[in-house]
Amino acid sequence: MTTTPPAWGVRYALCLPAEDAARAAAAELAGRGHRLTAVRAHAPSGTVPSSPWQGTTSLDPELAGWWQVFSLAVYGGAGRDLNRLALQPFLRGERLQVAHIARTHGGFQQGAGEGHADTLERVFPRDGLTHEHPTAEVPLPTPLPTDPIRPPAGPSWPLAGIGDPTEVVRAVVTAAEQTYGSAEDAPDAVGWLLDEEFAFGEPYETAAEFLGDLVDAVAHQGTCTAATAEAVPFLAHLARDEDLPDGTRILLLGDLLRLAATAAATAVSLADRTAALGATRPESAGDHLTRQAITRELPSLLARWPDETDATRFALAALAAACDDQNVPLPPRLNELPAPSGTTRADVLSLVTALLTRDDHAVATALNQVSSWHPRAQEKAAGPHALPRDVALAILPDLAMCDVGQGN
Repeated sequence: MTTTPPAWGVRYALCLPAEDAARAAAAELAGRGHRLTAVRAHAPSGTVPSSPWQGTTSLDPELAGWWQVFSLAVYGGAGRDLNRLALQPFLRGERLQVAHIARTHGGFQQGAGEGHADTLERVFPRDGLTHEHPTAEVPLPTPLPTDPIRPPAGPSWPLAGIGDPTEVVRAVVTAAEQTYGSAEDAPDAVGWLLDEEFAFGEPYETAAEFLGDLVDAVAHQGTCTAATAEAVPFLAHLARDEDLPDGTRILLLGDLLRLAATAAATAVSLADRTAALGATRPESAGDHLTRQAITRELPSLLARWPDETDATRFALAALAAACDDQNVPLPPRLNELPAPSGTTRADVLSLVTALLTRDDHAVATALNQVSSWHPRAQEKAAGPHALPRDVALAILPDLAMCDVGQGN
């Protein structure tokens, strides 16, 4: 006996500059079939009686005087065998529509969370409830939209394994000892490798797990700080270390690539908010210092270009593009990498080349091509306020690392 999956729900949150704008946005969402909508004055954490931060300074003072809209949309018609994966292309379009509604009323979409509809309905805060339709469901089109057809990938790269975890850990610790001598002399993000507690800890099951812990220590949850910039030379040293397997070094180049693109990714994610607030958002000091540190290491990384595998060169070219420095040279014979026309790799390489040559028109053209088959790129490029160059840099780590087999 088959059972129909439970209905799926999405809770949206919007920020609007005034109560009238918030109520108008809530009415639009209700008109689209959202089951619940609520409007509340933006409450900084320091003014909410139940908040553990009561009495403290607001964590988001920019939004003082703004209003929030919360809504719950339920997806899953009776008798339809729907699941989350089948809904994703449709839900992506829904997020874009909700973001458009927020922009139309002078605000921005603050976030969205998915889950089983009955659970989200039970925990939905009803303060300021403006619309309640207990059986409402967002009508679903038939057939449901699907993701765009992805072109074929480029030719397979020669296999580049990440290596045995014990050997990789030993090589990294040896590099730390040779570079810093002791934990006391190492940057905070690296010192734990030289600590006795680490030396006698549980062994790693995979090298990827260890490298994940390493990069998380350098930039916890992807946040760049001055400590991140301080640890960049060590990551670059490892990416050049011939004692490490090619796959490990490619993974480290990917980590550096993500760090270099952090500022652009942040700018894209906050583009609507920045525009709504009518102010520019400067790059954080941590992001700036980190990218500058990576840029300083780039010449020594590119010096190995003639001896690297094609897969490593591909990752290196993407890293060079992410450094966004006019003095970064175009890697030699970039067009000789195996990227046949009509493949995803050719499109990614066109994007990398456009970024390296700082040709904004070429960046926009290459981004449009990638967006024609890459759903995440399509969603990020859909808003009117994110710069094409920032969007290209934001998606570049996933595109490059997926191609070389070290990403999703």
